Amino acid sequence: MKLLVFVLNDEEYLEQVLSAYIEAGVAGATILDSEGMGRFLAYEVPLFAGFKDFMKGNRPYNKTILSVIREQDTIEDLKKLVDEIVGGLDKPGTGIMFTLPIDWASGLVPEEEEI
Repeated sequence: MKLLVFVLNDEEYLEQVLSAYIEAGVAGATILDSEGMGRFLAYEVPLFAGFKDFMKGNRPYNKTILSVIREQDTIEDLKKLVDEIVGGLDKPGTGIMFTLPIDWASGLVPEEEEI
């Protein structure tokens, strides 16, 4: 099992991304409001107020989506679908997606009940 973390930089794509999760067979996800370090420093820490010039055109807030994924194939399918939606995660400013190993989990939807 893996924890899939996806930080989506453009909130406008959220509905499409969640549809892609369903299409790829992801049974559930947790969505968090988030913001990048640069935005926080530029707007909340007076010492770094000069960063505001660098922030122009950047999205100030993100959505972070957390999912427990059982199959590697699901991650690969989802990555392809997300790339189609956001124009490719290799493009700056679209987001970041990564996985972490899960050694133990409780409270997950049983596999036979997944989408």
